[in-house]
Amino acid sequence: MTPVTRLLVSGAGLLDAARVGNKFARLESMRLAGFPVPPLYCLSALAFDQATRSVREGLPPVPSPGDVEAVRAWGGAAAAEVARLRVPGRVAERALAAFDEVVGPGGLAAVRACVVAAEGLPGEDDVADPFAGMSDSFLYVPREDLLARIVDCWASAYKPEAVLYRLNRGGDPAATRVAVGVQRMALGTRSFVAFTRDPRDGAVRHVIAAAHGIGEGVVQEKADVDHFFVSPDTGHVRAETVRKHRMVGPPAPDGPPEPALLDVPPELAETPVLDGAQIGRVVAAATRIELHFGCPQDIEGAFTEDGELHVVQARPMVLPSVPPSVPPSVPAARPGSNGSRGSVPAGSDGSGDTGRSGARPPADRRVLWSNHNITESYPGVSGALTYSLARDFYRWIFTDLYRRMGVSERGLRHDAHHLDRMVGMLDGRIFYRLDAWYVLHGRMPAFEFVRGWWEHSMGLVDDPRSVPPRPGWRLRAALAAPGLLRGALGHPAAVRDFLRWWDGVAATAEREIDRRSPEELVVFYRRLWAQVAVRWGVTLTNSVFSMLVAGALDRLLRRWAGQNGHTLMLGLLSGGPDNRSLAALRSAIALAELIDADARAREQVLGAEDPDAAREVWGRLAAGEYGVALAEAAAEHLRRYGHRAAGDLKLEEPTPRQRPWMVLDMVRPFVRQRRTVAGSRAEELRVRREAERELRRSCPDPLRRTVLRTLAAVLRGHTKAREDTRFCRTELYGLSRGVLFRLGAELAAAGHLDDADDIVDLTVQEVLGAFEGTLPGSELRPLAAHRRRERERHATLPVPPSRRFTAAGVALATPVSAEEDDAAPAARDADPRLLRGLASSTGVVRARAKVVLHPSVPPESCQDRILIARETDPGWLFLMTAAKGLVVERGTLLSHTAITGRLLGVPTVVAVPGATTRIPDGALVELDGAEGTVRILEDEQ
Repeated sequence: MTPVTRLLVSGAGLLDAARVGNKFARLESMRLAGFPVPPLYCLSALAFDQATRSVREGLPPVPSPGDVEAVRAWGGAAAAEVARLRVPGRVAERALAAFDEVVGPGGLAAVRACVVAAEGLPGEDDVADPFAGMSDSFLYVPREDLLARIVDCWASAYKPEAVLYRLNRGGDPAATRVAVGVQRMALGTRSFVAFTRDPRDGAVRHVIAAAHGIGEGVVQEKADVDHFFVSPDTGHVRAETVRKHRMVGPPAPDGPPEPALLDVPPELAETPVLDGAQIGRVVAAATRIELHFGCPQDIEGAFTEDGELHVVQARPMVLPSVPPSVPPSVPAARPGSNGSRGSVPAGSDGSGDTGRSGARPPADRRVLWSNHNITESYPGVSGALTYSLARDFYRWIFTDLYRRMGVSERGLRHDAHHLDRMVGMLDGRIFYRLDAWYVLHGRMPAFEFVRGWWEHSMGLVDDPRSVPPRPGWRLRAALAAPGLLRGALGHPAAVRDFLRWWDGVAATAEREIDRRSPEELVVFYRRLWAQVAVRWGVTLTNSVFSMLVAGALDRLLRRWAGQNGHTLMLGLLSGGPDNRSLAALRSAIALAELIDADARAREQVLGAEDPDAAREVWGRLAAGEYGVALAEAAAEHLRRYGHRAAGDLKLEEPTPRQRPWMVLDMVRPFVRQRRTVAGSRAEELRVRREAERELRRSCPDPLRRTVLRTLAAVLRGHTKAREDTRFCRTELYGLSRGVLFRLGAELAAAGHLDDADDIVDLTVQEVLGAFEGTLPGSELRPLAAHRRRERERHATLPVPPSRRFTAAGVALATPVSAEEDDAAPAARDADPRLLRGLASSTGVVRARAKVVLHPSVPPESCQDRILIARETDPGWLFLMTAAKGLVVERGTLLSHTAITGRLLGVPTVVAVPGATTRIPDGALVELDGAEGTVRILEDEQ
């Protein structure tokens, strides 16, 4: 019989990894070296061998790895047999006696399993091979439960997921050997995971993820986590903190024995988990541990209530070679062995110890999503029809962009899967999948020159998740420069050619949609989008050239005009040539002038705020009751600009083409204000003239002024092209809406849908497939009803943060964490009544705030107010024109809000974190569009 001293190991015997595994040998090595490691003892792999011999000898052969279900059944049966065992008598006596000595009779222990090296398999946490043990661990274990938890650890050697993993590694699952460690429980009130190298890219940087409660909250991603990035050279700490609601603590007295998910006390919710002194202690301990083992380390520890630091695990880091295609994400947590049985983090393979050594498969990495500027186009919850059309649009037009910007066909084929996942749906909202964008944009030789503008538009300013440039990008950019210059010189002509083509298509299509049969409409739709796929890229090259010119102008203005550079840039960009979006606005103002000239029309339009009343007044107006000139002007406005409305890219939202009386809601504030086209244009030119005077004063050199004016003129041209082509996009979606709703009416008439509008909950391919015979089923009605219920449920959820993570390979509606809140305290100024953003249109204005979360509010409600919104799209123009100032939470200098503010001569600040939550509706605020500040002067009256 094996001596008990070989089955139960403590003291120096724990240094033998062949008996107890790397995990416990490493802990004892640190403890003996003076590190604050809680004491422990182990039941060796020999104890496992002896206790489970009868079960292992009776196991049938392991099935082939290809027969997954058979493998799972084999593992489940083996685990169940082991779970029926008991710890042998003499070993049980010694284990309990050791518990009394090491933990204390009334104490609590952490009981963990560790896979020991066996034939064909390395040991868990091996330095040379990051083998994952994938076995169970248990926390808060009292003496009376110790023996049962030891058996559970043994049984976890045969968990089906662990068996599959070892088979795929080429090992024999039947040869698995497990040691069990019993360690005095560190009752952490603040816990952390510390990396001595940045796990995203291997950079020499300490990264600490910390949460209130015990470590399971961090490693299992159950708690709200703060991150700290520490430079080992300077000691500088950069903190990314979140508002903390969740933590993991001891089991509830009347609940299951597993750790419980608890609320963070309110007084701790806003403050960082670790203070400066605690961060310093963690960094010092981590640095010493790295020196002790001679390689970068992944360390888990906790601070107990008495303020003492405890190290409970350490393992060698596997430094990733992060390819440019994968933007590294902040290491909020890793699933690990310091967890309770059955705790499976989102995206893991089902074990409680997966990936702790860095062996987690690539598919389990987290994916960063952002909707920081896509909400300009798709605000709020979208239906399946809108999402599927958006997905097609992004895939096709960006493919065309990349070809135009010099990306090879081979490169496009290689990254084709990324083109299919540029956007996704999370809780019913459309998000960008940023790793796909980094891969695809990174292939453009010019990308590094515009990366800053692009990352700002994505809300990634100074973000540590940004990936490094592709190696050799400067050489590729130099080689591509001649072609890029030719493209820039020929770009104005390319835009004119695009607009001529599109105007011809749109004029023809408008006449044809109502005349064609359903089958002809499907063919028309397919052919229309086939042309879009090879022509629309010019609208995106315009964005690239805009960012290049804007960057050059900004740098030169700052160099040649001093501190006034940014303010000057805003003024010089004002008063540009009219674009199609602005023409739609001016058409509405002209229509308002005609209404204002007729006393009866003015009275009835101003009184028709109810939809039914507006419908009746529109009918009289269209019939000529207020004069033929007004009726013709209204019909012409509807014909030319009827696709434009708030959220006009969302197919579930109506436009004036479907509800013509919506035009009255748009023009009513202009009628009330008695605004004129001439007055609107004069305000824009005034801002421009002031900027020209300031340029002459601050930049006396005439040659330099000529360069600056030329660049500003070019950028104004690009701005016009951007807004012109955005209007074309509105028309493209309007035509697509017309075709798809016609097809929806046919499906409803045939009994496949209850109503034509139900197609908003089908995808484009499902609608077309119903007529092409390619639909893999015939029951559209229940499918649409199911999605409608889901969309309605999503609409009741709180607005999510603009950046969030999911685990790759799991349902996208299930985020593993939310890393950013637009109103996060870390983003706020020291003065809570002062908000800062990006100056976008000059001028100072003082007025009451109007917080608008959806553009369905009456435009007159924004009259003489400062409009506060999360973002805007071109459909907000009628609200924006009524306002005296614009403040939005998102955007860049080239975003729609910024451009519109300059064109209208309205003071504007974009990228103001938390504006809609920090500024009370009705509060008196002062907006400085040149300084980029918003000051709350007094709260709501």
